[in-house]
Parts: sequence; structure tokens; C-alpha cells
Amino acid sequence: MSKRLPVPARKSGLSLPSDFSALVEDIKVRIRTAQVRAVLAANRELVLLYWGIGRDILKRQGSEGWGAKVIDRLGEELRRAFPGMKGLSPRNLKYMRSFGEAYPEEAFVQQVAAQIPWFHNCVILDRIKDTPTREWYIRSTVEHGWSRSVLTMQLDSRLHERTGKAITNFERTLPKPQSDLAREMLKDPYQLDFLQLREDVEERILEDQLVTHITKFLLELGQGFAFVGRQVRLDVDGQEFYVDLLFYHLRLRCFVVIDLKIEEFQPEHAGKMDFYLSAVDDQFRHADDQPTIGLILCRKKSRVIVEYTLRRSTSPLGVSSYQLTRALPPSLKSALPTVEEIEAELAVVEPSAGEQKAIGKKKSKPNHTKKPNPPHSRGKA
Repeated sequence: MSKRLPVPARKSGLSLPSDFSALVEDIKVRIRTAQVRAVLAANRELVLLYWGIGRDILKRQGSEGWGAKVIDRLGEELRRAFPGMKGLSPRNLKYMRSFGEAYPEEAFVQQVAAQIPWFHNCVILDRIKDTPTREWYIRSTVEHGWSRSVLTMQLDSRLHERTGKAITNFERTLPKPQSDLAREMLKDPYQLDFLQLREDVEERILEDQLVTHITKFLLELGQGFAFVGRQVRLDVDGQEFYVDLLFYHLRLRCFVVIDLKIEEFQPEHAGKMDFYLSAVDDQFRHADDQPTIGLILCRKKSRVIVEYTLRRSTSPLGVSSYQLTRALPPSLKSALPTVEEIEAELAVVEPSAGEQKAIGKKKSKPNHTKKPNPPHSRGKA
């Protein structure tokens, strides 16, 4: 058993420069920054290496007709040569081939795909088939720092189809580039299936559950949202009013009021939101904050009615719907059995002639048990 070396005692009475602590903190930051850069550089080189291997395999398959067995043998040889190196399995070599096929231009790999970890790229390769959408998820991963599990969740929810799709009047009510940033901030629909609530949920229960699961709700809202409070009190001319949910958006530098509706959007909802925005601007907004934005989150909406409602509104408003249950993706739907297949699987086997005879005798046996009257029956019907 090795002896533990004694820790040298601190010298007492040592006079340190006044900026010593600041110097220590500065060096710590520089070391951590260098460590992060080293990891990013190593990841970039690894992704470029895998891309190069994938391109080589593609070239050999085209010119020499390589098959899966040759790739398996290549994996064996590489693992024998580099026993301590992970990622040289036949399965990963096939991912490298798919990666090289998906992105034939090295410049794209260097500038875009190599900015995220290799297995993030594999997840995107599996789920998305067109290059522009793949690039959208890669850039979003870099911007938001998504882990692989969060990336998978965003892919499952088809985030690229929902981002910036809320109906808003931001182009008229907010200056550029605030209007563009605000529009991209909102989605339609919002996926609230993590609440595991029924479609006929009450509004207060919906609000309670969103606050209970605030971490997941913030993830669904997107980067930049900070939760301020629920049922935030507004005192206007001696009367009390309450905002369902109040957030602050760090990037837009403004408050965001969310009004929950368990019903279909109605024009009068916008008038109520106008009032809330004016009150929040007066009572919470600081001099350097941007105008407060309102989001009406409703069960469903008519696009035409929403557009008519927002056309003359001077407050920055957006209207989105939410979903409490998520539709099955097509890939999963195709994997599920049809109704006919389930019925065939559960079909009762026809009894034999002897069994049918026995069943007939059992049915014909008289039953002397007195049949009870139906509940609440009195006399003749």
C-alpha cells in the first residue's frame, strides 16, 4: 500500500500582491478555455477523419464493388492495428460511408458538420434525409448546446417544422431585427405531451402542471426564456388582475406574457392580452427593456380569425396552439399491426364437433336461479 505524501502547509504571513486573486481567476478561465478549444479541435479532426474514411470506402465500392464483408474485414484490420481506439467497428464504418455520401463537399464538413460531436451527426443522419434540414439541426445544436438526448427529442417533435410558425403581427409592431428574432422565438404548435394530461383538462390544472414541469416547459419554449412567475398580480386603478405566466427573454431583452386558453381562439382574447401588455410595460418594464410581447396559447385556432384579429392591433402579439398528445411518427405507424392483424391474432379457434355438442348440452341445462328485477324498476314497464 503506497504512502500518502503529506500536503505542504500554507506559509503564514506571506504578503501577496493586491491583484493576486484576480490573476488566479484569469489563469483558471484561460486554462478552461484552452481545454474546451482542445476538445472542439479534437472533435473536428475526428469528424474530418471519419468523413475521409467514408469517402474512401465509397470510392472503392464504386470502382471495385466492395460489399459489406469487405467493410467487416476492414474493421477487423483497423481494430487490430489500433486496439485502444474506439469507433472502428463495422457498424461505425458504415456510418462513415453514409456520412461521406450525405456530404460530398469537404468545405461543408469543415465549416458545419464538424462543429458537433460525431454521434450527434449519426442521429441526424438516421432521422433526416435532406441536407438543408440536416444543416438546420446542426446549426441549432451548435447555437443551443443540445445534448444528444435533447437533439433526439427535438427531432422527434419535428422542431424545424414548428419554429417561427406562430401567427404574429411582429413585422408591424416591432422594429428590425427585433421582429425577426421574436418571430423565430415562437413555435406552432407547442408540444406539451410531457404533461400526460387528457384533452379535456381544466385551465388551472394545465397551468399547475406547466409550472410543476417548468424545466421541460422551458426546454419546449426554447433558449433564452427565464421564468418570472405564475398568476402575477397587476394592480390597475385599485383593481387586481392576474397574468397566467410571465417570462423574461434574455436575448430579446423583454418580458413575455403567456395567456393559456383551453378553448379555441376568440377575438376577445387579444383585447385582454393588450391590457396585460400595457400593464406589464408600466409596472415591470425597465427603461432599457424592449416592449413586452404576448403569446396566446390556445387549444386550437382558425388562421383567418387570428389574422383578422391581429391586423389592426398595435401590441406585439402571437397566437399558437398546443398539443397534449403527439401523433405517432410514420415510421412507428408502419411498424404497428393493423386492426385486421390484431383481430386475426386474437381470433378464437373453432371448437371441434364434440366440443360443440358439449357446449350445446351445457346451454340447454335449465337455470332455476330467480332473475333479479332491474334497479329502480317498479311494477310493469
